[in-house]
Amino acid sequence: QVQLVESGGGLVQAGGSLRLSCATSGRTFSDYVMGWFRQAPGKKREFVSGITWIGTNAYYADYADSVKGRFTISGDNAKNTVYLQMNSLKPEDTAVYYCAALLGRGRPITVVSDSYHTWGQGTQVTVSS
Repeated sequence: QVQLVESGGGLVQAGGSLRLSCATSGRTFSDYVMGWFRQAPGKKREFVSGITWIGTNAYYADYADSVKGRFTISGDNAKNTVYLQMNSLKPEDTAVYYCAALLGRGRPITVVSDSYHTWGQGTQVTVSS
């Protein structure tokens, strides 16, 4: 079973950048589809981005329309860590961001949060206007 620990959240002004990290342990992280989700107060948890491994150092990534062109997901096999680089942040990006794992190397990325079986504790991202 994999364990997930997020870090990198914080307070940033609109237009700024943050990089979130999701460190994994317990199993080879490229055996998993890794997803980033977020949940703002009073709203449902929503898919942000996902990554699935298609080779030793090759992966496919997907993004929600709301973050395309601003956010970039990447993975580092050597560090068993997934990153979410967030640029041009907007106040509406404010939320708790969660990392999630779904076992299955090369599986298609799913945007359905219930499909993921392991979650991190979340990290708060606040974007001020």
